[in-house]
Amino acid sequence: QQISWTPLLVLGYLFYLLLGAMVFQLLEKQAETHFRDQFQLEKLKFLQNYTCLDRQALEQFVQVLMEAWEKGVNPEGNSTNPSNWDFSNSFFFAGTVVTTIGYGNLSPSTVAGQIFCVFYALFGVPLNLAFLNQLGKALNAHLLTLERWVQKPGRAQVQCQFTILAIFLTSGTLFFLVFPPLVFSYVEGWSYGEGFYFTFITLSTIGFGDYVVGTNPNKHYIPVYRSLTAIWIVFGLAWLALVFNVGADLMERYLQLKWHKSDLSLAEGDTTKLEDEPEQPRIHIP
Repeated sequence: QQISWTPLLVLGYLFYLLLGAMVFQLLEKQAETHFRDQFQLEKLKFLQNYTCLDRQALEQFVQVLMEAWEKGVNPEGNSTNPSNWDFSNSFFFAGTVVTTIGYGNLSPSTVAGQIFCVFYALFGVPLNLAFLNQLGKALNAHLLTLERWVQKPGRAQVQCQFTILAIFLTSGTLFFLVFPPLVFSYVEGWSYGEGFYFTFITLSTIGFGDYVVGTNPNKHYIPVYRSLTAIWIVFGLAWLALVFNVGADLMERYLQLKWHKSDLSLAEGDTTKLEDEPEQPRIHIP
């Protein structure tokens, strides 16, 4: 009896994310704690030693701030800020690696973490593509089922396909692009426009990193907030990839149609020109 490999792929994909989250947490959290404590000491030294601020002191303090930020430590707040490398955040980071979003606001700072990240991405990106491909096939199968249910005798096939496409685009837009910004706006304190911007930039894997969920030190997030966001990202990627494929297919068909019409026009123009113009004497060049 042949065993379907789809459940195995799903379990393997989930296990891979969990494995990555645990390894990143193991490699990065202790180093982050060290950098966080060091930064707090530098702030105390600054307050004790510089009662009158001068330019050199400001430049030194700015350098400390930059180094802290590069190590993933938010300069705001105090040492009680939530860790960037707890399990939930590590799981979210693992998802951004294999999906190639790469926000850029957080990265491994240890040599071991950087080397592991390279090999994790080397095998994780193809696994993610295979998973999204299988997920896309599943969505496609549901679309075909919906098409057979909607299609009725006497109804044009083009009209039926247009209806299915409209349902697919509308439902996906509401679930992945319209409703999530409402949640992000409420939790993060963003405007709806900022939430919508983050949503699309994330699902399109552009990932500028100017907006990232779960990074405000003044807010208390539930532990699974970023993990749930990572799961939403995976399914949103599959949906948006199908949308992009449909858009690319429509563009190709449109361009092919325009190119075909252009070729026909040129061919007709050349024929008319040959008929209207008298035949010119040919010059033989030896």
